[in-house]
Amino acid sequence: MTITAPEPPGTPPAPHHETVPPVKLWLCPNDALPPAVAGILASHWLDERENETAARFLFERDRRQYLVAHTLVRRALALEAGLGEAELVIWRSSRGRPFLQPLPGGLPRGGGHLDFNLSHAGGYSLLGIVRTQRVGVDVECLDREAGALETILTTFTPGEQDWARQAPPGRRRDRRVLRLWTLKEAYSKARGLGLGLPFDEFAFTLDDDRGVLAFQPPADDLAGRWRLLELEPVPDVLAAVALPADDNRAPHLELHQGFPWDRAAPHTIALPEPVGGAPHAHG
Repeated sequence: MTITAPEPPGTPPAPHHETVPPVKLWLCPNDALPPAVAGILASHWLDERENETAARFLFERDRRQYLVAHTLVRRALALEAGLGEAELVIWRSSRGRPFLQPLPGGLPRGGGHLDFNLSHAGGYSLLGIVRTQRVGVDVECLDREAGALETILTTFTPGEQDWARQAPPGRRRDRRVLRLWTLKEAYSKARGLGLGLPFDEFAFTLDDDRGVLAFQPPADDLAGRWRLLELEPVPDVLAAVALPADDNRAPHLELHQGFPWDRAAPHTIALPEPVGGAPHAHG
């Protein structure tokens, strides 16, 4: 597994502070859950709206992706909350972002808040869960058509476009475009805005190989500083995680792979230092 987060030589392992719950990240390929099993779990766990959505897909591959993604959400949230999968009430904001409905007395496994965010692409589902703050995640595969990537590139700031085009056409440029895209998606989703936030209103400065060097937030960003993590958990699968950094706590991240009934130990990753600052206009 390739971790594309900046870790200077000699960096000690991430500290495990009990007062700072880790960020939980699940990467689940579709083949981790056989179609028949996904269908059975969905029939018992998903709510009426989710099952109606699954039934509307024309292509079986899309339906399978949806069922794996949403049974993953139910299973992982149930483990964190201490509730049955079918007991979870998930609602959506006016912009379509899903949230777990809080319980008046708190969650059986402690706390009263769980935020989550889901992304899926190319046969993979990526789920982020935090007990404080908000989280945004995105996953993309390096198999997008060149025309689609060129269109994506035009939505970025001029400086980002110039940086991406410094790489020759092909996989090196595609990687730069998708690194920017996953970060922009993760940030926008953490804000709860998704594609409602124009991608040329905020900018990332990236290291050529790995890591976010600087971040210029949009004018309406009240947090300003963010922890932004890039990952390549399997070859040619790029992922990004965005978390607001409005205090001095530094949670670590636990990366799980597969469907959440595997007891394999997660991979622990130190989150990078915050980047960003006072929002300001840029070109």
